[in-house]
Amino acid sequence: MKSSWMPIVVPTLLAVFGAAALVLWLSSGLWTAATKPPDDGRGAPWLVSLGNHGRPPLALREPGADGTPEPAQADTTRATAAGLPIRGPGRPAEISGVWPAFRGPNRDAILDDGTPLARVWPSQGPPVLWRIELGQGYASPVIRDGRVYLLDYDEQARADTMLCLSLADGREIWRNSYPVEVTPNHGCSRTVPALVHECVVSIGPRCHVACWDAETGQNRWLIDMVQRFGAEERQWYTGQCPLVDGDRVILAPGGPETLLVAVEYRTGQVLWKTPNPRGWKMTHSSIMSTEFAGQKMYVYCGTGGTAGIAADDGRLLWDETKWVENFATSPSPLPLPDGRIFLSSGYDMTGAMMLQIKQAGDKFDVDQAYTLKRKEFNSEHQTPIYYRGHLYGVRKLREQMLCLDLDGKEVWNSGNLKFGHGPYMIADGMIFGLADNGLLATMEATHEGYRPLAQFQVFENGHDAWGPLAMVAGRLIVRDMTRMACVDVRAEPQPMTNDQSN
Repeated sequence: MKSSWMPIVVPTLLAVFGAAALVLWLSSGLWTAATKPPDDGRGAPWLVSLGNHGRPPLALREPGADGTPEPAQADTTRATAAGLPIRGPGRPAEISGVWPAFRGPNRDAILDDGTPLARVWPSQGPPVLWRIELGQGYASPVIRDGRVYLLDYDEQARADTMLCLSLADGREIWRNSYPVEVTPNHGCSRTVPALVHECVVSIGPRCHVACWDAETGQNRWLIDMVQRFGAEERQWYTGQCPLVDGDRVILAPGGPETLLVAVEYRTGQVLWKTPNPRGWKMTHSSIMSTEFAGQKMYVYCGTGGTAGIAADDGRLLWDETKWVENFATSPSPLPLPDGRIFLSSGYDMTGAMMLQIKQAGDKFDVDQAYTLKRKEFNSEHQTPIYYRGHLYGVRKLREQMLCLDLDGKEVWNSGNLKFGHGPYMIADGMIFGLADNGLLATMEATHEGYRPLAQFQVFENGHDAWGPLAMVAGRLIVRDMTRMACVDVRAEPQPMTNDQSN
C-alpha cells in the first residue's frame, strides 16, 4: 500500500535540506550578490564579499582585466590625414643648385658647387634678398629647382605645414598640412626634410613622417611612427632628419621591436626592419651613412649606445654601450675615413668620443679610441664638420668655434667670437657660422690658424638661431626662432630691390 504522506514530506525535507546548505555556504564567507548594490555609476550589480577570508571582492569585469587589450581609443591630438595643397602667388626662381637634405648634398655640411663667395662684405653687410615670419622652432629648409621646402608648425591652424617657397623672393608657391597638436616647448619644429626624386619627405615634431609631391604639394602618404612602430616622443619633440638612400627613406623609430626601418619612398611600404634587442629609444640625433671594409652601413646613436646597421637588409652589424645618452643626444655621429666615428654631446663629463670600427672575420666590432672632456670639446646641438683632415665645431662650454686634429687636440679657437648653439657649414673654403643672436660670421676653413673674415647681424634682436644652414649658388638661408632670411653671399651679388627687402 502507498503512503499518502510521501508526496508532501519528501519535497519539504529536500527544501529544508537545501535551505540549510545555502545558509552553511553563506556563513563560510563565500560570495553572493547584494540585494541592493551601492551606486557605482555604472548601473550594474555589484558583487560584495561576505566574510573575511582573504579573497578579493568580485567586481564588474573591466576591459583588459583578463589579459585582453582594451579597445583602442582615438588620440585626437595626433594627425590622421593630410589635406589638399593650397596654391600661392610664388613662382620658382631660375636658380640652379640643390641642397637636398640635412647637412647638404653629402650630409657633411660642405658645399662645393663652384660658386665664388665674397670674403669681404660691405659695411651694411651682404644683400638680404628676403625675410619671412615663421612659427616657433629651428626647422630648416632644403632647396632644389629654385624652390625652398620647409616643414613649419602653424600654431593658429594647429598643423604641421609643408611650405614650398620661391628662392627668389620667399613667396609661397604652395602649402599643405596635417592637423596635430604641438605645444611650444623650446619651439615646435626642429627638423630638415629630404628631397627624393620627385618628392620631399619630412618628419614632424611628434614623429609623423610625410611624403609630399615636390611639384604639386599633394600628400602621398603619412606614417605615424608612434602608432606604427611604437616610437616614443622625445622631451623636445623630434629632432631626427630623414636619410634618403636611393629609393628608400631610412628612419630610426626606436620602438620596442624596431631600431631602424627602411620604407619605399613612393608608397611608404616597409622594406626591412632592424631589431632592437637592447630596447634603445629614439634620440634627437639623425642617421648617418658610412662604408668600411666594403660594407655600407648606417650609424645611429640611440639612448643606450651607438649601432651600425647593414644598408642592404637592416642587419645589426655591431653596437656599443659606452656612448650612453645623458639627458639628450642631438649631434649626429660623424663618420670619418678608415672606419672612425666621432661622437659629441654636451650634457656629460665626456664631451666627445672617437670610435674605431674593426672587422673580425665576417663580423664587425668597435673600439673606443679616445674620449674628450667637456672642457676640451662638447656640442649640445650641432654636428661637427670633417674637412681636409681636421674637425671643426663649436665648443659649447666656451661658445667658441674650434679646430681639432683627429687625435682630439685643439689647433685653434675663435677667441672672443661666440656662437653658442648656433649652426655652421663650409663653402668655398670658408666657415659660415651663425651665432645664437643672429650674427653671421665667416672665417677661413684652415687648420693653419684662426683667420676671421667678415660679420653681419642678420637678425636684429635675434634669439635661438639654431636651425642648420642651407645654401645653393651663393644664396644662404638662415633662421632664428621665428624668422627666416635669404642672404646673397656671392662674390658679385646682385643689387637688392625694394621688393626683395620686404
